Amino acid sequence: MIVAAAQAEARAGALPHNVATAARLVHAAGEAGARVVVLPEAFLSGYDAGAFSGGLPTLADLVGPVLDPLREAAAAAGATVVASTALRRDHGRTLSSVVVEPDGSTTAPYDKQHLDGDESTWFVAGDHAASITVDGIVLALSICRDGSVPAHAAAAAAAGAQVYLASVAYFAGGARRLDVTYAARALDHGLHVVVAGLTGRCGAHAFVGGSAVYAPDAEALARLGDEEGLALARIG
Repeated sequence: MIVAAAQAEARAGALPHNVATAARLVHAAGEAGARVVVLPEAFLSGYDAGAFSGGLPTLADLVGPVLDPLREAAAAAGATVVASTALRRDHGRTLSSVVVEPDGSTTAPYDKQHLDGDESTWFVAGDHAASITVDGIVLALSICRDGSVPAHAAAAAAAGAQVYLASVAYFAGGARRLDVTYAARALDHGLHVVVAGLTGRCGAHAFVGGSAVYAPDAEALARLGDEEGLALARIG
């Protein structure tokens, strides 16, 4: 199976623009044969305090027309897309994984469990793990700081995951930490790790990119710097 970690710049609070960028990346990944495409943390909403404190989409919004370009791209590519957004749920705001299947079904099965920095100002932490299955392969979901907590990947592996998917947003200066963290998660549990990093500027912050696919022995099968693009690799 070919997997793709997609990275690009997101605009704070510009959901339609970010959806269009995501759809473009998914189309490109599909042309390369990818069956799974992972996008960075909070890519749809933008990772920015202004976006987090403003009007956030609900899952009902994302099931509606605003996400149609991404659903169309997933269908054309025949790929499962793992996007991420700040989301407004009934019990509070969350940093969430949004899964778009090739058949158009759209769910938000996972909320970030380990909030970082000032994220607790806006968000509540998730209370359960989640995974998806594509072509018989179990892929665990994670968001940024989750991957820095070894027990998170350990629980995923114990539950039968073969691949660890990470949507991340590392600030400037964090490239080395990102690389070491996700290589370690691969080596710790014999997992393939697919990490998609936000790049460029979003609001007040600059992000490092660093998207990569790691083999279970921690070898980087594909890696990007801070450019827009896709880290593509065949796993399994």
